[in-house]
Amino acid sequence: MPRLFRSRKGQNTAEFAILIGLVVAVAVAMQTYVKRGLQGRVHDEVAAMATGTSELGTTNQYEPYYLNSQYNTFANAYDNLLNKAAKNPERDVYQNVSQYGVQNLIAPTN
Repeated sequence: MPRLFRSRKGQNTAEFAILIGLVVAVAVAMQTYVKRGLQGRVHDEVAAMATGTSELGTTNQYEPYYLNSQYNTFANAYDNLLNKAAKNPERDVYQNVSQYGVQNLIAPTN
């Protein structure tokens, strides 16, 4: 019986296992509260942004159909065959693409 009290390796291992188990249990239990806290902060920031931009309306989410875009695109292409060799034809290619336009944010009408 005195030998059992002298060997503390098993007791230390058991203590570490219990300690790690408690830390994992606390982390799992706190997961719900951390999620709720983050959701609350996001909700508060969205509400603050909605009141800060009142000229765009009182909606709390991004609405892509409030964006009005008008763009014109022009493309010029030039292709000239310089050498008609069967294996390695040489070509002179020129392409020019230009875009211009306007993008407006339209306030919603309530």
